Amino acid sequence: MSITLRIAKKEDCPRLIELVNELAVFEKLPEEVTVSLQEFEDAGFGNNPVWKAFVAVDNDVIIGFALYYIRFSTWKGCRVYLEDFIVTEEYRGKGIGKLLFEQIIKETKELGYSGMVWQVLDWNEPAIGFYKKYEANIEEGWLNVSLSKEQASKY
Repeated sequence: MSITLRIAKKEDCPRLIELVNELAVFEKLPEEVTVSLQEFEDAGFGNNPVWKAFVAVDNDVIIGFALYYIRFSTWKGCRVYLEDFIVTEEYRGKGIGKLLFEQIIKETKELGYSGMVWQVLDWNEPAIGFYKKYEANIEEGWLNVSLSKEQASKY
């Protein structure tokens, strides 16, 4: 196994969408993935890209990725928001997640931002254990809130 990390390219997007769907199945929400490949590509590589990702590659196959964007906190300033972080199931437990996660930490430091934030499901004990190794703060008391495009169109 010869794993390399690199910045994602537009031609990686179909594989990244496959991994997004794999993550959604793992999180028991496959029906929630509604982004089109075109929208995904445009958001990362269009006129105003909003995300960047690092991919882990083994023998020219993307086996994991960490996708982030910049979030502004009125309390903390600019922060990296780790939107998706996945290693395909057959490669888990081999240190690839560590490589990707530490690449995002490195990116956060190089950008000079005040830190990074992300979410983890409360039942995902392996992920929680992984983050605790980094002494991450796992907050309680905050609830996720959202409006869909359809809900917002009513107002």
